[in-house]
Amino acid sequence: MLRLHYYPGNASLAPHILLEETGADYELMLVDRANNAHKSAEYLRLNPNGRIPTLVSGDLVIWESAAICLYILERFPGSGLSPEPGSEARGRFLNWMVYLTNTLQPEILVYNYTERHVSDDGAIPTVRGRAAERIANTWSIIENELSSRGPYLMGEEFSAADIYMMMLCRWCRSLENPPGNLPAVARVVETGEARPAVQRALAQEGFEVPFFIPAQAA
Repeated sequence: MLRLHYYPGNASLAPHILLEETGADYELMLVDRANNAHKSAEYLRLNPNGRIPTLVSGDLVIWESAAICLYILERFPGSGLSPEPGSEARGRFLNWMVYLTNTLQPEILVYNYTERHVSDDGAIPTVRGRAAERIANTWSIIENELSSRGPYLMGEEFSAADIYMMMLCRWCRSLENPPGNLPAVARVVETGEARPAVQRALAQEGFEVPFFIPAQAA
């Protein structure tokens, strides 16, 4: 059985959804981040980074959210959420997954946790503001791609890349102009939230729809 160490609404959400989508046999292991359980000696033995999520499968331990997503998709093929390995479509899929996790996600972390990236508190507004600009530019690129080649990141097919994008959309809700206000992004999120697996995962984490785009950002 797979064990996903998670905290509600964290980077564990995309892997959690994919476990539901693929019908995997799994167990959720709550890491109480509110009480710093992710920094406990027990958890650090699994994940020395002290971050969430962690997936455990026998002796295999995987730390990174995107890597966990890819592992789940390959271990449980047939979900229709990722193209066949080696195909051209797979190349496009990997491009989006890496773009989301390597280009967009780090900027969101700088924006949401700016104090971790500066030694002078007086620099926080400047650093946060520049991160917001880069985030907005990245979402503009995503919106243009969805508008011109969509309706989804992979074109006609909803994929795990869209699920990962939805998670990042949620994390950007405090932006002055959040991505949920972008029409093409909002359509993807609306489609994703209608999926039974997404709704099951959200319910298990104590959330209701709409979740990825808060009402005030719509």
